[in-house]
Amino acid sequence: MPERKTRAAIIAALTLLASLPAVADEAQKLYVQGLAATCANCHGTGGRAVKDAALPGLAGLSAEHIATQMQAFRNGGREATIMHQIAKGYSDAQIRQLAEFFAAQKP
Repeated sequence: MPERKTRAAIIAALTLLASLPAVADEAQKLYVQGLAATCANCHGTGGRAVKDAALPGLAGLSAEHIATQMQAFRNGGREATIMHQIAKGYSDAQIRQLAEFFAAQKP
């Protein structure tokens, strides 16, 4: 009987370990979606600006373009009313994650 309990515990532990990469991937996706949600007020949900919006949509732009612009805002190379302040709050890794997220969205 103890062998069955031990075997069941081992199987349960292995099953849990096997699911950890999927859980980590899902957590990462949710993290990036959370970062991107902060952009929605100005750039639209998922980076899709509404028609005739004053600010551009980000969905579908190249990741390189988005990252370059964010870094320019952060470093003072591009003037803005508020983006330079917002961009200072992001690390290089977060800027890359946001850029890749918006590049993957359909306009």
